[in-house]
Amino acid sequence: MSSSRLLSRTNKDHLITSLLFSKLHPINTQYSQRRLVSSTTSTNSPQTTTTTNKNNSKDSMTMPSVASLVDSARAMLPGSTDPAPLRSYIHRDPLTNQDLGLSLSNRDAHGIRGLMPAALESLGNQVKRALIQLRSKDSAIEKHIYLSNLRQTNVRLFYKIVTENLTEVAPLIYTPTVGEACERYSEIYRRPEGLFISIEDKGSIRQVLENWPNKDKVRISVVTDGSRILGLGDLGLGGMGISIGKLSLYVAGAGIHPEQTLPIVLDMGTDNSRLLEDPLYLGLRQKRRSIAENEAFLDEFMEAMKAVFPDALVQFEDFSSEAAFHYLERYQDKYCTFNDDIQGTASVIYTALINAAVQASKISGLPLSEHKIVFLGAGSAAVGVAKQLVSFFTTKGLSPEEARKRIYLVDTKGLITNDRGDKLAEHKKFFSRDDNEGKQYKSLEDVVDSVQPSVLIGLSTTQGAFTEDIVRKMAQINPRPIVFPLSNPLTKCELTFQDALDWTEGRVIFASGSPFDPIEFNGEHREAAQGNNFYIFPALGQAVTLCGATRVTEKMLETTSIALSEALTPSETAANLLYPRIDRIQEISAQVAARVIQVAQKQKVDRRVDLRGLSLQELVEKVKEVQYKPAYEFTGADSKL
Repeated sequence: MSSSRLLSRTNKDHLITSLLFSKLHPINTQYSQRRLVSSTTSTNSPQTTTTTNKNNSKDSMTMPSVASLVDSARAMLPGSTDPAPLRSYIHRDPLTNQDLGLSLSNRDAHGIRGLMPAALESLGNQVKRALIQLRSKDSAIEKHIYLSNLRQTNVRLFYKIVTENLTEVAPLIYTPTVGEACERYSEIYRRPEGLFISIEDKGSIRQVLENWPNKDKVRISVVTDGSRILGLGDLGLGGMGISIGKLSLYVAGAGIHPEQTLPIVLDMGTDNSRLLEDPLYLGLRQKRRSIAENEAFLDEFMEAMKAVFPDALVQFEDFSSEAAFHYLERYQDKYCTFNDDIQGTASVIYTALINAAVQASKISGLPLSEHKIVFLGAGSAAVGVAKQLVSFFTTKGLSPEEARKRIYLVDTKGLITNDRGDKLAEHKKFFSRDDNEGKQYKSLEDVVDSVQPSVLIGLSTTQGAFTEDIVRKMAQINPRPIVFPLSNPLTKCELTFQDALDWTEGRVIFASGSPFDPIEFNGEHREAAQGNNFYIFPALGQAVTLCGATRVTEKMLETTSIALSEALTPSETAANLLYPRIDRIQEISAQVAARVIQVAQKQKVDRRVDLRGLSLQELVEKVKEVQYKPAYEFTGADSKL
C-alpha cells in the first residue's frame, strides 16, 4: 500500500473521530482542523485566513481557509463529494465562533448558509440577548450553567458579557456560586473542558498533556486535586470547576488570552463517601492513595508540564492544607509555580490590612506593625497570611521572633501552644506559642479576652463563628475594630456584614471572602470589602507571562499587595474602601503587573530582554497592549471571520 494511500485512510479515520468529538469538546474543533490541514500539506497546501481584531492584536489567530478544508476532506474521502459534515462544524469552534456575526458571503464560503437565521448581528446585540436569557434564570446555579454553556460555544461573547458586567457576573462564575457548581459537577456536567489527568495515568502523563491543542500557546494553568474545595472539603473530580472558574477570572481580570489558559484536575481519587456512592460521579471510584504515591505522581506531572508547556505558570489551587504547603515548598524553587490559597490569599489580605490599619490609625494612632492579630483557623490560607505578615513586620524593624509574637492562631482545639498536648501539623508549628504560662485557651472568646486583639481574621469555614459576644468585645477593645470573616462560600462565613455593623455600632472595618450587598446603616451607604484573590492572581499571572519569569518570588507577591493598596483613587479612599472597585480590575491589573515585572527584573528571574530598562509607565502600556479585548470583525455584509 502506498504511503499516500495510507495517509488518506488515517486522515479519514481522524476526520470522522474529530468531527464526532468536536460536538462533545468544542475546543478540539480548531485542533482537528489544523491537524487535518497539516497532514495533507504534501498534496494540498492550505491557504490561511488571519483574524485580526482591530482593537486587540492578541485576538488574532491563523485559521485554514474553509475551501482548503473542504478540498482536503474530499481528497481524503474518495467517492464522497459531500463536505457537509465538515462544514456543519466550522462555526462551532468556541474561540473563533461569532455566530450571527458571520456575513452571508462567509456563510456561503463555509457552506453553512441556512444553518442559522439570516440576520447579521453585532457582538453588542448578541450581548443584549444573552443578558436577557441570563437574567431570566431563577437561581445562581442556573445562571452559572448558562454562562458555562456560553463559554463552551462562543468565547468572545462570554468574555464580553463578563468584562462589561463584572460585578454581576463574577460571583456567578466564581465564588460563591462555583462552590455549588463543584459540589454538583457530575450532575450538571454537559461537555468536557480542560485536561483530566488520573493517577492511573502515572507513567504516561506527558502523553496526556501532549493531547492538548495549541500547546505552544499555553501560558497559565490552574491545577487542583479537588481535595479541599473552598470550605466544602474533598470534592474529587468536581474540583475542575475551580480550575475553569479561576482561569475565566485571569482572562476577565488581567486580559490573559483564553487560548493561553489550561484548566487541569488531577483525579487522585476521593475520600468523600457520598461521591464514591453516587452513580453519576465522573471521577475515579477509589480512595486517595498514600502520600508517597501522590508525591511520585505530582513529581512526574510537574516534570511533564515543564517539558510540554515550558513557558507556563502553574498555579496550585485547593489542595488540602498539608499537601498545599508540602508541594509549594517542594516545587517553588524548581518550577514557575505558586499556590493561590497560601500566597494569593496572603497577598490580598495583606492589602486589606495595610489600608485598614491606615483607617484605624486615624483614631488609634496604631501602625500596622503594632497590631495584635488573631486568626480563627490554622489551615494553609491562615498560615500563609500569617507568614507574609511576619515578613512585612520585619521590614518595619521587628525581629522575626517579635513579628511572630504579634500573631495568634486558633484552631478547633483553641489557641495553638507548645504545651497543648496534641501533635501539631507541621505548618502550625511556626506559630505555636510558648508564652501562655501553662494556661490553655480553649475557645475564641477566651483568646479575645486574654489577647485583646485589634484584628480578627476568620479562615475557619465555620458559619457564625464570630458570635455577638466576640464582636461586641472587639468593639469594646478598639475604636475601629478590624474584622475579616474570610471563609468561602457564604454558607461557611464567620460573620455577616449586617451583624458586623449592628454589633459594633457601625465602627467595624470589614472585609469578607464572599460578596455582601451594600447596606444603608444609620443613613450612611456602607460597602463590604471583598477580600477576593481576583485582585491578585490575574495581575501576577500577567506579569509572569509578559516578562517570561522563571519563578514566582516572595518579593513579587509582596509587591502585588503593596501596589494594590496604592491603587485606590481619591474617591475610593474617601469612601473608606479597602480595595479598588472591581469594575476597574483590568486597569488595576496593568498597574500591579508592571510593578511586579520591575521586581522580577531586579531579581533577574525575567527572560524578556526587550522589556528591561523600560519605565513603569512604559511597562503599564506594554501590559495594556497585550490585554485580550473580545470583539468581532463585524462590518455588515462584508464582515470576515
